[in-house]
Amino acid sequence: MSTRQAELFEAPPQEAAPAPRHRLFCEVAVPLPLRMRLTYAVPEALGKQVVPGVRVIVFVGPRRLVGYVIAAEVAPPAGIALEKIRPIVEVIDSEPAFPEDLLKFLREAAEYYMHPVGEVLRTAAPAIERRGKDDPRLSEEKGSLKARWARVREEVYVSLTEAARSAPPKVRGDKQAQLLSILSARGEVSMRELRQQMRDPRGAVEALEKRGAVSLTAREVPDDPFFGEPVPRDVPPPLTDSQRDAVEAIVTSVKNHERATYLLYGVTGSGKTEVYLRAMAAAQAAGRGAILMLPEIALTPQLVSRYRARFGDNLAVIHSGLKDNDRHAMWRKLHRGDCKVAIGARSAVFAPVRDLGLILVDEEHDPSFKQDDHFRYHGRDLALLRAHRAGVPCVLGSATPSVESYQGAMEGRYRLLHLPDRATRASMPSIEIVDLKRVGPRGPTGHELLSLPLVRAIADRLSRKEQVILFLNRRGFAPSVRCIRCDKAIECPSCSVALVMHRREGALRCHYCDFHVAFQNVCITCGCTELALVGVGTEKLENALVSSFPGARVGRLDRDVASGMGTEEVLDKLRKHEIDILVGTQMVTKGHDVPRVTLVGVIAADAALTFPDFRAAERTYQLLSQVAGRAGRRELPGHVIIQTWQPEHPVLGFARNHDYEGFFHNEIVARKELGYPPFGRMITIRMDGESEEALRAMAQRMDTFLRALPDVLLGMVKILGPAPAPIERIRGRFRMHTLLRGPERPPLRRVISRLIETLEDYTRDDLRVSIDIDPVNML
Repeated sequence: MSTRQAELFEAPPQEAAPAPRHRLFCEVAVPLPLRMRLTYAVPEALGKQVVPGVRVIVFVGPRRLVGYVIAAEVAPPAGIALEKIRPIVEVIDSEPAFPEDLLKFLREAAEYYMHPVGEVLRTAAPAIERRGKDDPRLSEEKGSLKARWARVREEVYVSLTEAARSAPPKVRGDKQAQLLSILSARGEVSMRELRQQMRDPRGAVEALEKRGAVSLTAREVPDDPFFGEPVPRDVPPPLTDSQRDAVEAIVTSVKNHERATYLLYGVTGSGKTEVYLRAMAAAQAAGRGAILMLPEIALTPQLVSRYRARFGDNLAVIHSGLKDNDRHAMWRKLHRGDCKVAIGARSAVFAPVRDLGLILVDEEHDPSFKQDDHFRYHGRDLALLRAHRAGVPCVLGSATPSVESYQGAMEGRYRLLHLPDRATRASMPSIEIVDLKRVGPRGPTGHELLSLPLVRAIADRLSRKEQVILFLNRRGFAPSVRCIRCDKAIECPSCSVALVMHRREGALRCHYCDFHVAFQNVCITCGCTELALVGVGTEKLENALVSSFPGARVGRLDRDVASGMGTEEVLDKLRKHEIDILVGTQMVTKGHDVPRVTLVGVIAADAALTFPDFRAAERTYQLLSQVAGRAGRRELPGHVIIQTWQPEHPVLGFARNHDYEGFFHNEIVARKELGYPPFGRMITIRMDGESEEALRAMAQRMDTFLRALPDVLLGMVKILGPAPAPIERIRGRFRMHTLLRGPERPPLRRVISRLIETLEDYTRDDLRVSIDIDPVNML
């Protein structure tokens, strides 16, 4: 044991050394980047309260922290006298904050991603759960009902009693009969929903309560925009044959509590959501819980409304816009078992759902499921792990599955469920490739990247009172501002990227650190006042469309004009046909179903193909297919125009023909030849520091150490780098990375384990090192 470890374990000299009358010890994880195991003595008075998953207050050095017991009744650490081991100060919880199965899963996640378990638990728990009893913020929440209920409301839920289930009571009047019918079918319904389904249900509820037929329960409901307006109940639509086959397969696994992984591969508009709804209903009917994960960008009130229409308001929605109090209310609601359905982005994989029976991951290919800092986990992969450990089915859904997932289906590790047609019987949109080298980027309007075929198609749709979506994955007015005289671009002072011109706010802005400065129309290098706005962003495209089509109502959807609920406001206008042309970034590609959108234009299809990333072709195909899927989803036929400088690129050919299988087989050959996933494993070592010289020196020392390890010398692990990251500097810190590759996982993990043992030798002088297992972002 090192001196540093001993300092953390032992009581400091000024403290009275504990004199335990017993020999009970436990392991505690604290929210610090500590990879060592922290063992504490358990005072006799607290012995029965100290069980895995409870929060406790402990000292780490001089700091008093809230930690989690991860193992009870463990052996004391060797090398330290028992009387010097510090005791637990206090037990916060009467029952574990993390149920046993969830705690085991989180410990396994920490082990797989080689990350300190305390930081993993910190990521999984809501902020309020991470505070101690003496935290003034927690005291305010407990002590001030006024402050608490300013953000949280109560809802009353009505359910049948056990007596009424076994012996249905005699009904007195139509309202009681209607109420009992609803409760028999649903089990439990909120008063809010009952008021939507029957006129003035209060009298019938009170009468049946007096007779012991129903019980009332008041629960906290977060003040959440996803639960704003009431949603009428829906009627499940008839299933297509392929939907029915998929539902039967998944429901059978749910009923049998079978460990199974399904890849639900369905074209855009094929009705994957309805399959999810039926599977979740089967889990609920079996008395089990369900988790639905989807990208944050796709988590909209419109989508959540579909689930509320089927299941009511008794579900938890976990998203980045929740305040600490609301997130805590959702967590407690699930933890108590009051609610058994959780919907959310990647962090929903940690939801404490009781009696878990099913996990679904929509848009499983989306890179946003990977956390890019701190605990670098992949939500989809952890969903697979959690479902496997719980012995329940996991469903991965996508119109464009990741290459790794589809290969898993080809190898038989996943069961492939295919939805080849749209649920509405609508045909897939026709796709036209426009060669900008041949027709030119400027059409009759004279504006950049509005080619003649695209302008004609937009005018045609507008004349028919139809709607258009244009996709350009660059926000702002101009991606860079360049001096005419010295040819230098104006760059961010903290990042090695060009500042983006945002004309509406009159500023240059960095899209990485959010640095911004007023646009002065002068070169900061040579003082020249002749500056060129280079490239096209969504703001500039919006202006071009307004001038080119004066009678059209043009809207924009990107992070500059809409975030959170602002996104829903723009989409609501599109659905109400208050917008004729919608311009946007990736936010326009996700799941929107607008009947009168018949034309989709991809302004610059080549942008993603130039990224220094082996997944560039895959991501381009996925983006093109997803945005194309917004067109012609109902009776009106759809058409897609893809503008490109590389019309011969094979990705565009596969996209034009809606040929995912062709794309996959072409891509998998290249992956296999080069040893990229799924035929190889990768780990990235990411390094950053304020001093470029110190960072390079550290990277070189680390490289020398790694190349001397046996697995590297034997060729089982290949090292690429160290090299500057494609974006060398962000937020004032220089960045480098080293990529480790190999056909098998164990040698890679052995190499990284040896590196982790020596990290203290490298992380000095404000230098930081992080380990990224199975990296997704190569920038």
